[in-house]
Amino acid sequence: MVCSITKLAQKLISIPSISPKDLGCQEIMINFLDNLGFKIKEININDTKNFWATRGSGKTLTFAGHTDVVSPGDYKDWNDDPFNPVIKNGLLFGRGSSDMKGALACMMIASERFIKKTPNYEGRLSFLITSDEESLAIDGTKKVIDYLISQKDMIDYCVIGEPSSSSKIGDFIKNGRRGSITADLKIHGIQGHIAYPHLADNPIHKGLPIILKILSIELDNGNEFFSPTSVNIANIHAGDGSNNIIPGSLFVQFNFRFNTETSEEEIKSKFIQILDDNNINYSLNWFLSGKPFITKKGLLIDNVIKSIENFNKIKPILSTDGGTSDGRFIALMNSEIIEIGLMNTTIHKSNEYARISDLQKLAIIYEDIMHRLLT
Repeated sequence: MVCSITKLAQKLISIPSISPKDLGCQEIMINFLDNLGFKIKEININDTKNFWATRGSGKTLTFAGHTDVVSPGDYKDWNDDPFNPVIKNGLLFGRGSSDMKGALACMMIASERFIKKTPNYEGRLSFLITSDEESLAIDGTKKVIDYLISQKDMIDYCVIGEPSSSSKIGDFIKNGRRGSITADLKIHGIQGHIAYPHLADNPIHKGLPIILKILSIELDNGNEFFSPTSVNIANIHAGDGSNNIIPGSLFVQFNFRFNTETSEEEIKSKFIQILDDNNINYSLNWFLSGKPFITKKGLLIDNVIKSIENFNKIKPILSTDGGTSDGRFIALMNSEIIEIGLMNTTIHKSNEYARISDLQKLAIIYEDIMHRLLT
């Protein structure tokens, strides 16, 4: 079975499923799960492949993940072809080995082992898989959750295979994520010759003190689960590079990573108040990537911690840092959600890899979670 995990991971990694393309990864998973007696519902939307697989009935434990990967970038930066997975010194190299095709292989092998040992378990084991996590995340997990809610088909416990570990499998697990909201601000001025500033209205001069005021907004002090809400500039631009033109507008893109102490409405209100109080002529667009969510200690977290302590001899640290994940959509069901996966040290980098020994450990932990929650 150890060999099976590695071979299955290699099979998935060899497919260049750059987001949102799947290109056959899910077909491999669907065939595997079908042979184990899962009922499969494909929910494909535009270029995005999704499926919902279930076996059993009752309280539902879902393993969630994605088959899409980020671009490998310049192939010259890789020691080997990123989609020709190779094993060297106990390491499996290839795009998606850690994020997150290695974890998908662990989930499937864990389910096979679990079903063979306990075919008549109590409850329902399920998989929610998408190919649209690394890109826009519009037609993926979000749409599947919308469908499941419309069918009153709920998830009680969810394990997401995102690469959460830092130096040892399970040393960090995610029990929540911050929300993310972006403000695209355009400050309008009047274009003119830079030698005649009195005949123009420089939006950069007007914008600089406004930028500093927005960056100094204090929204909250965080709480036991989250750090304080942060604001950063992601992009700033004005003019076309000419040194003799005052530009007609200044574009600034702000991103807020916010916690459960602050709402998106509060962020918008304080942001707009600064602009209005300073008589700024502006246009503004908002984009909400996701709201914050948190899973407090309960049956899922307690048993995941016990599994990690039992099989990897460490006590995991609960964390909510990092970017957003598809957990933000699953949280709409009020599910208990935890993220535990492989190492995050090489994800989205050239020469991404996963340790073979980590694949083995993660599959054992996944299987034990199934035993603890479904027997």
